[in-house]
Amino acid sequence: MNLQQKITTAIKEAMKAKDQERLAALRAIKSELLLAQTNKNTQENEISSEQEIKILQKLVKQRRDSAQIYKEQNREDLANPEEAQANIIAEFLPEQLSKEEITVIVQKIIAELEVTSIKQMGQVMGKAQQALSGKADGKTISGIIKAELS
Repeated sequence: MNLQQKITTAIKEAMKAKDQERLAALRAIKSELLLAQTNKNTQENEISSEQEIKILQKLVKQRRDSAQIYKEQNREDLANPEEAQANIIAEFLPEQLSKEEITVIVQKIIAELEVTSIKQMGQVMGKAQQALSGKADGKTISGIIKAELS
């Protein structure tokens, strides 16, 4: 079952359960997937699983960033729904790796590329994002790379 079928099934379940928060998050996913499909750059209206993961990651990041801004402005009433939607969307992402697992992969990449200074962080970051696509967010990867190269 592909992601769109899973989302459609989850939307039906959320409608039956009258779960408005979950329904809003699922509809946001479906909307983004449909927009990506109808984009002129996609062939035969198909999007790859990598593109689906990137879309989901973008949606989660948007919601978490919004929640953070709301919290800074002491608007918990707006922050809580954003966090809840981010968690619902994250359910459809692949299993996220722990910091220890990410550190091991980053250390291998650093050794492989023979990087010695923080000035070469971009090389490591590019390779790490390819290796960890969908399994870790960029902020975590970046933090680990900085710690390893300092």
